[in-house]
Amino acid sequence: MDFVLEGPVLEGALVRLEPLDHGHAADLAVAAEEDRSSYRFTWVPTADEVHGYIDAQLARAAAGKLAPYAQVDRASGRAVGTTAYWDPRLWLDGEGLSAIEVGFTWLAASAQGSGVNTEAKYLLFRHAFEHWAVARLDLKTDARNSRSRAAIEAAGARFEGVLRNWSRSWVPGEDGRLRDSAIFSITAEEWPDCRAGLERRIARSLARHRQATAVPAPK
Repeated sequence: MDFVLEGPVLEGALVRLEPLDHGHAADLAVAAEEDRSSYRFTWVPTADEVHGYIDAQLARAAAGKLAPYAQVDRASGRAVGTTAYWDPRLWLDGEGLSAIEVGFTWLAASAQGSGVNTEAKYLLFRHAFEHWAVARLDLKTDARNSRSRAAIEAAGARFEGVLRNWSRSWVPGEDGRLRDSAIFSITAEEWPDCRAGLERRIARSLARHRQATAVPAPK
């Protein structure tokens, strides 16, 4: 049977990744408008654009190019951003997946630095390597986006280089222009070390979360 790209629900302690649909629109409209100052290089819809954004992602999914997710914060139950599997590449016999990209990721300002992004990456990477048995996982970002590049490297991916004029720029005022894309990857051989590093980071985030939400003992 030929491979069909489908993203199942992926459950973590901090975040639940749910297949994206219009039921997430109201939450995502709020999330996208919290503080847009970190979105300069990223495709993030405004509140008025959320339904169109979801339609565009679902159209890519119907074409077999994308498996889009809503990132749902476990503590609040609200969708706080999106992410996706993207650009599946098959083995020559078409029987399985050789490589996949993780992209189309954005988070509400309040969820950034919370551990949600780290655990979401962990869940996506783990499913790709341990369920689909991919040989390689890709991540890309605008070469000028130093914040995103640092986050990708912190997740355990290796920088491979910059592809010039590679894809559409999302920077305001650069409509119709192409960006240089910084390329990162993780291979199957690197996944065990990457997994261990992500699990340590998630454990630290969980410890901070428990400390912040702990109820003080009565005096």
